[in-house]
Amino acid sequence: MYDRILVPLDGSDTARRGLVEAMSLAADRKSTLCLLHVMNDFPLMMETSNVVDFEKYRHGLRDYGQSVLDGASQACAALGLSVETQLHDMRGGRVADAIVQAAKELGCQLIVIGTHGRRGLRRALLGSDAESVLRESPMPVLLVPAPAVT
Repeated sequence: MYDRILVPLDGSDTARRGLVEAMSLAADRKSTLCLLHVMNDFPLMMETSNVVDFEKYRHGLRDYGQSVLDGASQACAALGLSVETQLHDMRGGRVADAIVQAAKELGCQLIVIGTHGRRGLRRALLGSDAESVLRESPMPVLLVPAPAVT
């Protein structure tokens, strides 16, 4: 049923929890995992003062995103899972839109995404990519919660 599963990764513990869940699903169903890192430069546009700094930071973002994908890909390969990776360079727009668009383009039938579980002011300020993906996606979305804080 789920031949292709999209897993957005940002390097966070929450995203790793989503990956672990997706790896379990993929192993059971012999699915291909499509790992996605969305490079979002919006915060950089607000903080950099010149083009040289901006391009330097973008290069760092690209390197970081590729390292996240490489590490996740290696973990999947170690379990014998079929995996594809995509580094999406987003220039403006919403991360959630890029995730949903990638799932469509890659022919995925499921999106597995970790959610940070933000509430109140933090959610208002930082938003919720996972919630936006859930609202906008034409395919099923599995939300993997952050670990409970005790």
